[in-house]
Amino acid sequence: MTTILTVNELKFMYRNKNVLQDIGFSIRRGEVVAVLGPNGVGKTTLLKCLNRILRAKGGTVMLEDENLLNLGTMDIARRVGYVPQRVETGRLTAFDAVLLGRRPHIGWDVTPRDMEIVDAAFTRLGMDALRLSYIDEMSGGELQKVAIARALVQEPKVLLLDEPTSNLDMKNQVDILNTIREIVRDHNIAAVMTMHDLNQALRFADTFIFIKNGTVHIHGKHDIVTPSVIEEVYGLPVIIGELGGVRCVIPGACRIA
Repeated sequence: MTTILTVNELKFMYRNKNVLQDIGFSIRRGEVVAVLGPNGVGKTTLLKCLNRILRAKGGTVMLEDENLLNLGTMDIARRVGYVPQRVETGRLTAFDAVLLGRRPHIGWDVTPRDMEIVDAAFTRLGMDALRLSYIDEMSGGELQKVAIARALVQEPKVLLLDEPTSNLDMKNQVDILNTIREIVRDHNIAAVMTMHDLNQALRFADTFIFIKNGTVHIHGKHDIVTPSVIEEVYGLPVIIGELGGVRCVIPGACRIA
């Protein structure tokens, strides 16, 4: 697998306070990457800096041979798809909402090619029955699929997803994460997801970035996810075991009343 995204010395400040400092890591095609860490360490800020929703104060974000921080909004949108934690709703059909994802590519008018790409996204995500449904009447799982479809039709090289399973039930969490893995594999792209659930991360991610105090504490494959690393980052002792062939994280200091 070839490297697709390389981040070096990325910095972000908010009101003269360092939020991110000297962030560095690289990601390969075909990888699903979990960004992990406690609340308030800058996980969402990192995603927003990667696609310049927030302007970094220094560093580079190289997508292959281009520095995303030097590109315009539309150029970034042709290369990077972003799924926010909270998806805005309105009186739009799912089809129209997904078609908006083609905006960076549309010239004077929507082309048959644009329509084909949108149609393919609905079929790919098993959403054909939702085409004419209004997004303000959808369940959380349905709305999340619309958001992913909208990002997918941008034809990105990298997908950024901010807590893609928040507020979803267990089945929808598994469905969404399976879908993300399949998209990454089938399109040979990469996905970067902020996550809180370590067990979901262990099951669905290939690579892990632990953030602590606004910087990368450790970055690597499954072998870096150890009880000592988790305690260092979260301040909580844990046990890592195996259940049904899947590694699981169990808080070691939990008490049941």
